[in-house]
Amino acid sequence: MATIHDLVLIHVENKPGFYARVEEILPDVKSGWWQVKLLVLTFPMQVFTWILDDFQIEGADFTMGGTPLRLEQVVSPVELERIERENAEKERAQKARQEGGAPKVISLQDRRKK
Repeated sequence: MATIHDLVLIHVENKPGFYARVEEILPDVKSGWWQVKLLVLTFPMQVFTWILDDFQIEGADFTMGGTPLRLEQVVSPVELERIERENAEKERAQKARQEGGAPKVISLQDRRKK
């Protein structure tokens, strides 16, 4: 689900149309609906406020004036790389624990002089 400051790709008539940043999400007067303020990254930049429900914010298809639209959350390639690196590190650590690579505990009582 897109949240504040997320980048989204707006699909227009089932084709990529334009990028926007979610600036604000406020409750609408109609229960279950939200006023979503979008900074549209075009030249010149524009600000749209669309009234959407939860499903539409999550990426469900909808229409405005008969035009099919859809929001798709965009994740930066830099962020994807960071997530993949973290997942790989977690997998390595888990594999090491499973193979007996867990830290060993050495008792200090066994080292006392008798």
